[in-house]
Amino acid sequence: MRAFIVTAEEGSLSGAARVLETTQPTIGRQVSALEASLEVTLFERSVRGLALTEAGSDLLEHARAMSEGAMAISLRAARQSQEVTGEVTITATHLMSAAVLPKLLEPLRELAPGVRLRILCTNDLKSLLRRDADIAIRNVRPDRHELFARRVGHFRGNLYASTAYLDRAGRPRTPREVADHTFVGSPDPQRFLAPLRDRGIPVRAENFVTSSDSGAVVWELVKQGYGVSMLPETICEPEPGIEKVLPSFTALEFPIWLATHRELQTSPKIRIVFDELARGFRRTLEATTDDAGG
Repeated sequence: MRAFIVTAEEGSLSGAARVLETTQPTIGRQVSALEASLEVTLFERSVRGLALTEAGSDLLEHARAMSEGAMAISLRAARQSQEVTGEVTITATHLMSAAVLPKLLEPLRELAPGVRLRILCTNDLKSLLRRDADIAIRNVRPDRHELFARRVGHFRGNLYASTAYLDRAGRPRTPREVADHTFVGSPDPQRFLAPLRDRGIPVRAENFVTSSDSGAVVWELVKQGYGVSMLPETICEPEPGIEKVLPSFTALEFPIWLATHRELQTSPKIRIVFDELARGFRRTLEATTDDAGG
């Protein structure tokens, strides 16, 4: 069942093998054995890779529920057999730390009351390599062999602005008109220019008239009506007074990776926090997808 879930999340047997630290043939045998025992076809196989069948999509959520139930039993049993205490440091961006992590980490107070959490706001993976942090949340997969990483989903990014700003500056009707607006972002907005231009928005670096290296500050600037910014849907959709600038705009996707040192996987306190983060991200992202109509 675990092989099925991770293969569906990664989109390939090789990707699942990397995550589960085994071989592609082993994952293939496990998925085939599950298909045989259930007497259903879970994946369509083609030269382009694997795609979930209708039956596979229907069973995936049940499989995840089984996995989470089994993990919850395991973690609660661990609490009975050994005391899980001590500090765990999580490193994440400013925006992630301020707007997402508080809700994700709330269940840990009951699950592992002896664990003390410290949140380190930085974009620098070196904090993990230097052992300044135990777990890192990043948008790119770490490529260092001493790190273990798991992809837990992706954020959908879209263009947002405050209702007050759009009332004042006007609501664009076409992608071209979006480029006439004021933007808020990082001091180096170059990585956003090409994806926007590919979608017909000829925005320039000069459009970014207010900037900060802190995503949390950018978010506050947007809420205060300073302009347009690319922000996660999971943060913006529930926020009163914030609107999508162009409802027809195709969202950008940013993967979410959890990373820790391989040797720390055997630490009960880090394992509990790591697994709870993974579950929390999945719940949050699925809720956002449901709110957006699928």
